[in-house]
Amino acid sequence: MTVTAAGKGLDETSDAAVADTAMTVSAFGKGHDETAAAAAAAIETDNLVYHCIYNYMASQGDKFASDTCTPTPVASNTPTYSTPQGSSEGVHDSNEPPPTNFTTHDESNLDDTFEDGQNVGGKRKRSAVWNHFKLMKVNGEDKAECNYCKKKLGGSSKNGTSHLRDHFERCPRRTVKDIRQSILIMEQKKVDGSSSYLSNYTFNPDNSRRDLAEMIIVHEYPLTTVDHHGFRKFVQGLQPLFKVPSRNTIKSDILKIYEYERVKTKKLLGRITSRVAITTDMWTANHQRKGFMAVTAHFIDDSWNLQSRIMRFIYVPAPHTADVLADTLYDCLCDWNIDRKVSTLTVDNCTTNDAIINKLLQKLPLRSLMRKGELFHMRCCAHILNLIVQDGLSVIEDGIERIRDSVLFWSASGKREQKFEEAANQLEMEYTKKLIVDCKTRWNSTYLMLSVAIPYRHVFTRLKQREPRYTSLPTDLDWDLATEICNKLQLFYRVTLLFSGNKYPTANVFFPLICEIRFSMREWTKSSIVDISLMAYKMSSKFDKYWSVIHGIMGMAAVLDPRYKLKYVELLMPALYGEEMAKEEFKSLEDFVRAFFKEYESTNSRGKNYYEGGGSSSSLFSSGLSECSSGGFQKFLSDIKSKAKVNDDLNDMAELDNYLKENLLPDEVELDLLLWWKTNGGKYPTLQRMAKDVLAIPVSTVASESAFSTSGRLISPHRSRLHPKTLEALMCAQSWLLNEIRETCSEETEAYCRTIEYEMDVEEVGTKESGTTTLDDLV
Repeated sequence: MTVTAAGKGLDETSDAAVADTAMTVSAFGKGHDETAAAAAAAIETDNLVYHCIYNYMASQGDKFASDTCTPTPVASNTPTYSTPQGSSEGVHDSNEPPPTNFTTHDESNLDDTFEDGQNVGGKRKRSAVWNHFKLMKVNGEDKAECNYCKKKLGGSSKNGTSHLRDHFERCPRRTVKDIRQSILIMEQKKVDGSSSYLSNYTFNPDNSRRDLAEMIIVHEYPLTTVDHHGFRKFVQGLQPLFKVPSRNTIKSDILKIYEYERVKTKKLLGRITSRVAITTDMWTANHQRKGFMAVTAHFIDDSWNLQSRIMRFIYVPAPHTADVLADTLYDCLCDWNIDRKVSTLTVDNCTTNDAIINKLLQKLPLRSLMRKGELFHMRCCAHILNLIVQDGLSVIEDGIERIRDSVLFWSASGKREQKFEEAANQLEMEYTKKLIVDCKTRWNSTYLMLSVAIPYRHVFTRLKQREPRYTSLPTDLDWDLATEICNKLQLFYRVTLLFSGNKYPTANVFFPLICEIRFSMREWTKSSIVDISLMAYKMSSKFDKYWSVIHGIMGMAAVLDPRYKLKYVELLMPALYGEEMAKEEFKSLEDFVRAFFKEYESTNSRGKNYYEGGGSSSSLFSSGLSECSSGGFQKFLSDIKSKAKVNDDLNDMAELDNYLKENLLPDEVELDLLLWWKTNGGKYPTLQRMAKDVLAIPVSTVASESAFSTSGRLISPHRSRLHPKTLEALMCAQSWLLNEIRETCSEETEAYCRTIEYEMDVEEVGTKESGTTTLDDLV
């Protein structure tokens, strides 16, 4: 069969030869036994087939010669096939795959074995690097000549081959690239997202190591992930060329990323022309018992986007006194070179923070602060709201405690939860939200607990008849009061959510919202329910303690909103202070706005005295006149300067007056406030500078407190021995990398930036298993 298959493609001569061979084999086998016949037939057949193929090659002449495998030039990208030893010619069918013993004149040869038979120092060359060098004698010494640039290097065996390999990798004449690690990939989208295209991809292990480190930072994976067998097995199957680093190596990579991103962030803060608002808070790790200070910077960049960057997550050794915390915070501001650019410092309401503010004002240059430090201290509005509501809830503390005990009892075990769900189904109620246990020190969690428990009030009553151990059933009065309170607290919950935003300005909405709260509390004092009225009185007392005088920044921020301005604020004043005090408070606010505007105008480079300025042509001209002019003319120039200054002052205030006289924008219009000021800066340049500083100020410390949620996950019981420096690198680098990701990706892609905190099944979202309650669910 072998002979027949080989003869199918030959001409008539070869066909006849093959036929004769078959007959000969047949005749040969007849005179011998079967074993001898088979062996002889095989030998004879191989010989005859060889002669048939040889004759066929000779008959084809030049045509076959063009298909013969001959070595290709070194500079060519075409693979070269080596002819088997012992034969001078070979055959390669174009329809068959190429032989496996081929070499390509590129970097891939460095992983093969050299087989050209040349010797170095009497020994056979084994290194694959000799595929790219030619051995020769120069003045009696062995030299290796590069096939590309013809440079001669040491070729003796004592020289080794490392220097040859190094030269090969950087040879300037070698134009062929390494194609082993290059593949064609289909990009899903172009940069503009319009269409797909093919591109060439080259594997880079350094980039992959950085990507791995960034993955651990962004998604809060354990550092020991790189040591896990499953992870290493997965990476090995995905890219065998990638060597997974060890835990210590990946930690070193993370610290390098932290330093690199830190320098970038410092340069960003150094480039901006606006002021920087600071929020800070302290946190003690549960598992380490160590205190950490989070310091976050808030600013509006040159593109008028609201930005926030965590600057430090500092380990602060005990004791946490005002002196220690003030020194730590001041060192941070100086290290980041923003001590002269700070606008405000937003902190929680406690006596220690008050002392910190006073000590910082002694250290910071007052001339660089707004109103010489008068506006430096900002109290966290979310924290004040918490204090106000906590005072109000203390009036019905007993009723809330019974509801809390009921929720604790029926959520204590899976079996009790199942009983509760069965009872709800028997009453034909949908059990769509799980019971939530609150945190006593956070009123919003108490509000959520009550809002979820109230719809199930009849379920609790039904279960009381079936479970004798359940002894904390709330009374009907408890449920009625809880319902009333939830309706009242919904306002506080909505305001707290607005104050806690970090993607939009919050200072401008402060004044209208607290006016709404003050007005509502006055109405609640008129309630026919005694407990609700008492609650309102207690909340009003706490409100007046902190917000009897509105912070100047909050009033200025409302004025800088074209939907409010002074007109709207004037109409809201009676709701906040009453008719008698409203006029006086409004006059005080109007005076502050004008004084604040004048301060900005005086620091404006274009608002400075035109005749003062070192080295300018105007100053030189003025000095020239003073040297050669008489005293009378000098007095004349002084009068001109005074008149010009008065006119400038009038023109400066005209900018503010023109802005205030313009019609208000409709309140129901969804306004992008930062975009409005970006586009109207030509009309109101000074007000635009003020808006850039004021609107960046947050009214709560939520940005710094959110860092503690991340740190709480990082310092888990299994990772409680993280070094403070490593923890700070993970915390800060995550904040910086996530900001870069959000700036360059769509909302859909941003969903993949979530951390392991959000692990859940897709079908569980919005169901009772998710354990989450949103404001939309409560409305």
